[in-house]
Amino acid sequence: MGKLIYTSSGQSFDIEDRALAHLRVVFMNKLRRAEPFMFHVAIGDGSGSRTVWIHPAIAIVFHFYGSRPPAMNRHWIDALMHEASSSHGLTLLPEPEAGEKEPSR
Repeated sequence: MGKLIYTSSGQSFDIEDRALAHLRVVFMNKLRRAEPFMFHVAIGDGSGSRTVWIHPAIAIVFHFYGSRPPAMNRHWIDALMHEASSSHGLTLLPEPEAGEKEPSR
């Protein structure tokens, strides 16, 4: 289990290392292009969700607890990039099954 720390507000989100590694690719690609976006995260205890505005001027920390980087799933990255570019913002989608291009919602 990793942690995404958004330093403008001190918000932190517990996210599994594999998903966090894929989100890092999406965040870095969007921010490298100076494309801010909304990021929605469900609260793990079922008490709701949080939405934060991700902007290139605000520091983000990706804290991984595992020691090995996971293999990347290009289809998942593509789906997450598409989601981040949408008008409703990025929500962590489930990883698509092998051979599946779009994750099932």
